Amino acid sequence: MDANTPAQSAKPQTKNPIRFVPNAIFAGLILATLLRWETLGWPPFVWLAASIVTGMIRGPHARANNDNVVIENRKGILEMVLMGGVIGTMGGLPMIHLATGVFSAADYTLPPAAAILGSALQLPFLWLFWRSHADLGRNWSVSVELRDDHGLITNGVYKRIRHPMYAAIWLSIIAQPLLVQNWVAGCLAIPAFLAMYLLRVPREEAMMREHFGTAYEDYMNQTGRIIPRFNQRKTA
Repeated sequence: MDANTPAQSAKPQTKNPIRFVPNAIFAGLILATLLRWETLGWPPFVWLAASIVTGMIRGPHARANNDNVVIENRKGILEMVLMGGVIGTMGGLPMIHLATGVFSAADYTLPPAAAILGSALQLPFLWLFWRSHADLGRNWSVSVELRDDHGLITNGVYKRIRHPMYAAIWLSIIAQPLLVQNWVAGCLAIPAFLAMYLLRVPREEAMMREHFGTAYEDYMNQTGRIIPRFNQRKTA
C-alpha cells in the first residue's frame, strides 16, 4: 500500500447487548445475597467467593479459545442436557437460594467443622482448577472435541493425573454442601456432576486413544484418572 494512501479503518464490531444479561442477573443475585448476610452466615460467602474466582480463571481461557478450529466434536444431546444440570446445580440453584431463600425448607445444619473443611477445600480446588487450564492452554474446550493441531499434554499437573480439572471440580462438589447447607442448593450438584463425569470421561479417553494411538495408551499407563499416580509403570 502506498504511504500516502489512508489506511482503511477496521469495521467496528457490534456488541450484542443480550450477552450482558447473564452478568447483570449474576450481579443482582450477588447484591441480594450480600443483603442477607446476617441470615446466611459466613460459609455460603466462601462458596460465593470461590465461584467468582472460578469464573475469573476460566473466562480468559474461554475467550482465547473461541478462535480454535475444531476438527472433531463428540458433544451429544445427552451431554448438553447433563451440562445444563451441572451448571444449574453448581451455580444457578445456589445463587437463587442464597439471594432469595426460596429453598429454605430444605436447609440443614452441620457442625462448624464442616464449614471449615469446606473452606479449606477451596484452596486445592482453585489451585488445581487454575493450573489445569494453564497447562492445557489452547487444548482446553468446554465440550468433548479436538482442535486443529491438538497436542497431548503430559507435563505439569498432567504428568501424574489425566483429568486434573475434573479432580478439581470434585473438590468443589464435595465442599458445596458443606458451605451451602441445603439439600437442593448444596447437594444436588453431587449426582448432577457424577452423571456428567461418568458420561464424558470414557468418551474423552476413547477420542484421545483414537487420535493419539499408543502414545495416549502409554500415557494412561503412567497416570491416574483423577487421583495422581506416583508409582508409574515402565513401558517396554
